Formats: sequence, structure tokens, C-alpha cells
Amino acid sequence: MRIIRVIIEKEFKQIFRNKMMLPIIFVMPIFQLLVLSYTATFEIKNIDVGIINMDQSQYSRELISKFKGSPFFNIKTYNFNIKELEEQLKHGEIDQIINIPNNFGNDIANNKNSKINIVTDAVNGSAASLMAYYASSIIMDFNSDILIDKNLISSSEQGIKTSYQFWYNSELDYKKYMVPGILVLLVTMIGSFMSGMNIVKEKEIGTIEQLNVTPIKKHEFIIGKLLPFWIIAMFDLILGLLLARFVFDIHIQGNIILVMGVASIYLLAVLGLGLLISTVTDTQQQAMFIAWFFMVIFIMLSGLFTPVEAMPDWANVLNYFNPITYFIRFMRQVMLKGSGLMDVIDDVIGISIYAVSVLSLAVIRYKKVS
Repeated sequence: MRIIRVIIEKEFKQIFRNKMMLPIIFVMPIFQLLVLSYTATFEIKNIDVGIINMDQSQYSRELISKFKGSPFFNIKTYNFNIKELEEQLKHGEIDQIINIPNNFGNDIANNKNSKINIVTDAVNGSAASLMAYYASSIIMDFNSDILIDKNLISSSEQGIKTSYQFWYNSELDYKKYMVPGILVLLVTMIGSFMSGMNIVKEKEIGTIEQLNVTPIKKHEFIIGKLLPFWIIAMFDLILGLLLARFVFDIHIQGNIILVMGVASIYLLAVLGLGLLISTVTDTQQQAMFIAWFFMVIFIMLSGLFTPVEAMPDWANVLNYFNPITYFIRFMRQVMLKGSGLMDVIDDVIGISIYAVSVLSLAVIRYKKVS
């Protein structure tokens, strides 16, 4: 234990002696959590719309007023020339065109079918589908009001009525969905990057050979090297949870002891991955590039930004080897739903198996090169 304590003291002295390392470890994660949680969202707001109102009737003005009253739309321009609006759409000046044709009001007054043309910039397919849905919902609501006003249907004859209940995130605040995932991402990057480059640094400066000929046992060396970054990553996780509570008003609905316990196992998996990377690289630059290569794949497959259920089958197979997927799902379940251990047992088992496997492989690989 004395040897391990001495190695840990040495590592902490090196960390705190490096003035550039402290902001990277403590300041950048806070800044990234605050920025990414507000900006990483798939909510579509402030849709810039161009209106062509060829009808100029009371009905067309009422429809336009509904778009004005929506929190999602900004009516940026009115025009009677479709070509000019199409050019603005092409250059990204507007996102959508609402084209109200001639005789729109007369057709409604005479109980005839009337058509409205919606043109949407679909470069971003997911955003385009949401924008088209929002516009269609406003038009359908306007259509229902017209039918009721003209006594074509009564308010009790509108068909199926739907009542909504939003559990676990009643305000539909996208930040509550993103914060747990981004927090997982930050502690993962800190653990894997720092542990991976730490041992490689010993190779670069030539001290690894000196350490290998000392009486220090291999397990003492590995524990002494990895434990400081485990402590730092746990500290960053606790700090992130406090920010989630007091900045984003996200209360941990589940057991905080369960969160910290599973997080401690997860960080062993992340540190083991960094250690494994360090055994196959000779420079910090190599370690950084390899770690980043795996991080990009893990992040994109993890479900942080895109639902795992929407991915192809081969991507779901790869996710069995992705620790971030397990921990993001675990954090969202426990923090937002208040899930207990048995509700997330599959993720806990997956994280534990991954931690044991990666650490074992890293230790075996380190033995070969030590």
C-alpha cells in the first residue's frame, strides 16, 4: 500500500504542477456541459417563413395570424413572386414557404376543397420533417376551426379525442434529456484520454524503463497510475451532477448511491480502455488519435444524439461493445425515471463485463511490453 500511495502522490504532483492540465481537467468539462446542454438539441424553433398570400381574404389572414402566434415560426417576408422566395430558400435566408393560392377564401366559403402549398428546405431531413409537421398541424387546427364555425361539424363530433400525459419530463425540456448523456461523455473523455496519454508520456521521456526495473509490482504500478484519474473523473461527475441540479434543475429521481456505484465501475472500464491504448502506442499523439477514433464511433452509436432504436441492425450489434451506450441509458433511467437496480440490471451487467474484460486485456497487454 505504501508503494501505491507514493505513486499516487507522484501522479497528483505531476498533474497539479502542469498549469495547462488543471483547466483541461476541471474548467473545460464545466464549460462544455453548460454550452452543449443548451445547444445540442433537436428542437426546431425560430423557423423563418416566407408567405405568399395570393388570396388576401379574411380566411387567409386568419391562417397567417395562426403562424404569427406560434412560438416555432418567424414570418420573415411577404412576397407575391414564388421565384424570389425560392431563391431565398436556396440561399438559406428562409426555411419554409407557405403558398396560399387565389380563391382560397372563396373555396372555403362555398364549402369546396382548398389547397395550400408548403415548400420546406429539406437539406436537413429530420429538421424538415419537423418543420412540415408543425406547419401541417397549424393548418389542420385552422381547418377544424373553420368546420366548427360553419356548423359542418360540432365540437363534439371531431372524432377521436386524445389526452396527453408526459411522464418523467412533463415540460418536454430537451436539456433534461441531454444533460445526463453529455455528462457521461465528458467523464468518458477525461478518463480515457488522460489515462491513455499518462503511461505513454513515461515512454516518451524514457522513464518507463526505469520503472520496469524497480521492485514495483505490476499491479501496484497500474493502480497507482489509474487511481488518480479515477478520483478526478469521479470528482468531475459529482460536479456535473451538482450543475445539473442547480443550473438545469434536474433532480436525481433515483438512488444517488446507485449512480455513484455504477459510475465507479464504468470509470474502471474507461480507464482500462485508456490503459489498453497506451500499451499499443509509443507517443502521446498516437494515443490521442487512437482514443479519439474510438470515441467518435462510440459517441455516434451511443444514443446520445440519435435513438439507438432507429439505427440499423449492424449498429445495434456494435453497441454491445460500446460502454457509453450502457452508461447513458443507465443515467437517463435513474436520473429521470427513478429506476432501481433491477430496472437497469442489464446495463449494470454490461458495464461490469466490459470493465473486467478491458482491464484484463490491458493488464495482459502491458505485461508483454513491460
